[in-house]
Amino acid sequence: MPSVISTRPKPPAPPRFKGTPRPARLPDDDLVEDAMIRGVEYGGVSFAGQHIELAEVEQTRFDSVRFTGARTRQLVISDAEFTTCDLAQFRAEDTSLIRTVVTGSRLTGSSWSKSHFLDVTFDGRADMSHWRHSVFKAAAFTDCNLRQADFQWASLRDVTFTNCELTGTQFAHAEMTRVRFENCTMHDIGGGQHLKGATVQGPGAMEFALALARDAGIRIEP
Repeated sequence: MPSVISTRPKPPAPPRFKGTPRPARLPDDDLVEDAMIRGVEYGGVSFAGQHIELAEVEQTRFDSVRFTGARTRQLVISDAEFTTCDLAQFRAEDTSLIRTVVTGSRLTGSSWSKSHFLDVTFDGRADMSHWRHSVFKAAAFTDCNLRQADFQWASLRDVTFTNCELTGTQFAHAEMTRVRFENCTMHDIGGGQHLKGATVQGPGAMEFALALARDAGIRIEP
């Protein structure tokens, strides 16, 4: 029998922790340029407006931490958890998230240009967020508000969007391999013709079809 090629995305791997992270001791554990943080738990602290460059963070938990307006470049985060954190207007360039879970957090207006996401899970609010030219491998967006988010020129492989609000989201020139949209709202998405390689299931399938028709200049009348 011929082999069956699965169109199901590969699920993200969870973070790996060796032991329980210790409470952060500031300023020793401050996220500054060239910092190397391992096995630390931050709770209720603020890095708002901070500039973080060339830092490495491993096996670390962030609980109710504010990153509002912070900027990062070449930050590498692996085996980490973000819970109810505020990353609104966060600006990340050439940043990597590996085996990371972002839960119940706010990413409104955040920007992640030219960044890499491997085995990453998101749930929360990420409306008007920007992911241009970023690379996703084994990532999951669940119960996310991604209204008017921008995935233009992004590369997505083994990515799922489940129960997400995608109204007005842009996918122009995105590259997709084993990408799945399940029970998502997909009104007025942009660049629908670039979703080749994706599977759309649930109510969003009709909305997606209408978006394709609109992009093709086809007028549908009742």
